[in-house]
Amino acid sequence: MDWLAAPDYWLTRFVFERALGVIYLVAFLVTVNQFRPLLGEHGLLPAPDFIRAVPFRTSPTLFHLFGYSDRKLVVVAWTGVVLSVVAIIGLFDGDDFPIPFASMLIFAMLWVLYLSIVNVGQTFYSFGWESLLLEAGFLTIFLGPATTTPQFSLIVLMRWLLFRVEFGAGLIKMRGDQCWRDLTCLYYHHETQPMPNPLSWYFHRLPKRLHRMEVLGNHFAQLVVPWFLFLPQPIATLAGIVIVATQSWLVVSGNFAWLNFVTIALAISAFDNAALGRVFPLTPYAPQSSPGWYLAIVLAFTGLILLLSYRPARNLLSRRQIMNASFDPFHIVGTYGAFGSVTKERFEIVIEGTAEPVLTSDTVWREYEFKGKPGDLKRRPPQVAPYHLRLDWLMWFAAMSSPMYHEWFVPLLAKLLDGDRPTLRLLRTNPFSGRPPRFVRALLYLYRFTTPKEHRESGAWWHRELVGDYVPPVSLRSAR
Repeated sequence: MDWLAAPDYWLTRFVFERALGVIYLVAFLVTVNQFRPLLGEHGLLPAPDFIRAVPFRTSPTLFHLFGYSDRKLVVVAWTGVVLSVVAIIGLFDGDDFPIPFASMLIFAMLWVLYLSIVNVGQTFYSFGWESLLLEAGFLTIFLGPATTTPQFSLIVLMRWLLFRVEFGAGLIKMRGDQCWRDLTCLYYHHETQPMPNPLSWYFHRLPKRLHRMEVLGNHFAQLVVPWFLFLPQPIATLAGIVIVATQSWLVVSGNFAWLNFVTIALAISAFDNAALGRVFPLTPYAPQSSPGWYLAIVLAFTGLILLLSYRPARNLLSRRQIMNASFDPFHIVGTYGAFGSVTKERFEIVIEGTAEPVLTSDTVWREYEFKGKPGDLKRRPPQVAPYHLRLDWLMWFAAMSSPMYHEWFVPLLAKLLDGDRPTLRLLRTNPFSGRPPRFVRALLYLYRFTTPKEHRESGAWWHRELVGDYVPPVSLRSAR
C-alpha cells in the first residue's frame, strides 16, 4: 500500500493530464504556423545565430545537439502535435497498452520538445506562460498512468505551482502600480491590455464602481484564496472554484494566450473525485499499488522541487520581486506574475507602404492589417486565446519604446519590402498583392475605445490620433 497514495484524486489527474495535452497542442500548432518566419533560418531573429552565440548549458535544446534547420523544426513541432493528441485521448494510458508507464514517456517527450523550442525562441518566446507550461509539463511527467493510484505529494506540488502563479501575481500588483492599491487600474486595463477581445469594449464601459469591485475581487482571489489550497476538503475545492471563476472572467474579457487556461488546469488539483465527478462522471480504475521504483522517483522529484523552490519563495518575500522568470535553464521551478503596472494610454504602431517611386506630400500610403492587434477602427477586436499571436503581442511592447530596443522590428520592415510570403502570412491583410511596396513606414497612434455615442454613429470600436513617426519611410536598401 502506497503510504502517500491519494485514490480520491484519480479523476483529478485524469482530467488535468488531458487539459494539459490540449494546451500543448495549441502551443505546438502556434510553433508550426509562426516559428519559421519569426525565428527560422531566414526569420526576423534567426535561431541558428542564437544557437551559435549561446552555449548549451545556458539554453539547453535539442537543436544544440543535432543542429538547427527549418526542416528539423517542422519535425519537432509536428511530433509535438501528434504526441499532444496521444496525451489528450490517453492512447497509452490504460490496461490495454503493453508498456507500463508509457504515458510518462509521452509527457517527457512533450516537455523536451517544447523546452527545445522555447530555449531558442528569444524574445518571441519570452512570455511567462512559456515557463508556466514547461513547469506544469515537467510535473505532469511524474503523475503516472491512469492504472496507478495518484501520489498526494504530486497533488500538493500542483497546488504549490498554482499558489505561486496566483499569489505572485497578487503581490506584484500590490508592490507595483499605485492604481492597484487605490482600486482604479481597471479604469484603463480593459482598453490598454495587449490584445483586447470582442467583449473588452463592453468591460471597459462598465461603471467605475464595478471596476473597483473587479480589483477587490482580484486581490481576494490572488492574495487570500491561494492559502486555502493547502487545507482539507471541501475548503480546497472552494478555493479552486474561486480561482477557476476569476480566471474565466479574464478569459472572457481579454486575450492572454494560454496563461489563464494553464492556471485553470492547475486549479483542477484543488478538486477531488467527488467534486470533479459532478462534471466528469467517469469511473476510476480500481486502485493499484505503485511499484517501488516509481515511488522512489516521486519522492526524489518532490525533494528536488522543494529544494528548487527556495529561490522562488524568497522572491515572493522580496521587496524587489521579479515576475515571469525561471531560476534554471530547464524551466522546472519559476516565479510568475502579470501587470505589476498598467498602462494608462494605448499606443499602436501602424505600418504602411506605398508603391510610388518618389515620395511627395501627395503619396498614397496603404496600411498593413495584423490578425489580432488593433488597426482598422471599425474592426471589432477578435477572440484569439488560447492561440498566441506572437508578433501582434510584441507590437504592443514595441509601441512603448524606440524601435532600437526591438531588434526584430527593422527586419520586419525589410521583409515587407521584400514581399516575403512567410512573413506576410503572419498578417491579416497585405495591401500589395502584386509587387511589394517601394517604401514602408511606421506611424505611432494614440488609440482609445469609442464612446457608446461614437460607436452608434460611426460603427467604430476605436478612435485614434496620430502622434508621429515611429520609423520614417525606408526603402529595401536602407532597411537592410
